[in-house]
Amino acid sequence: MKLDTAPLSLACTSQSESKPELRDDPDLNSMTAQTVSLEGESFIEVSTTNEQPSTTAADCSQKQSAMTVFLTTFATIFLAEIGDKTQLSILLMSAESHSPWVVFLGAATALITTSLLGVILGRWMAKRLSPKVVEKASGILLLLISLLLFWDLVVG
Repeated sequence: MKLDTAPLSLACTSQSESKPELRDDPDLNSMTAQTVSLEGESFIEVSTTNEQPSTTAADCSQKQSAMTVFLTTFATIFLAEIGDKTQLSILLMSAESHSPWVVFLGAATALITTSLLGVILGRWMAKRLSPKVVEKASGILLLLISLLLFWDLVVG
């Protein structure tokens, strides 16, 4: 267990964690302490108020779930877009136009728009199709695209 002298601003802790409490001690100025866990490491959070965090387990899991989805999406798209034809096109347009910020704004707007269309279409599909159907259809579609690309390589 690590002790951190700076208080952590984490309100979400699991139900199974121990929460030591120090109350009404004049020397400690009514401090409270609780054990929190971050990426497998345990820390002690100390605050100087008597108020307990008002977040529920559902709020915590929803925040953690949203952050997990955000980070997973960011990492996947970031890694998929590095060095692809879109990035190379943007690089060439920026060098040719001598207006890198205008190219950046145009490219960013285009990428945001295509992402918005993907999210809207994905939400529409999620309301009408089961996850298994979407998973199987996307697998078949990716397999078909791979076969067509392979066929073009062999024949072309």
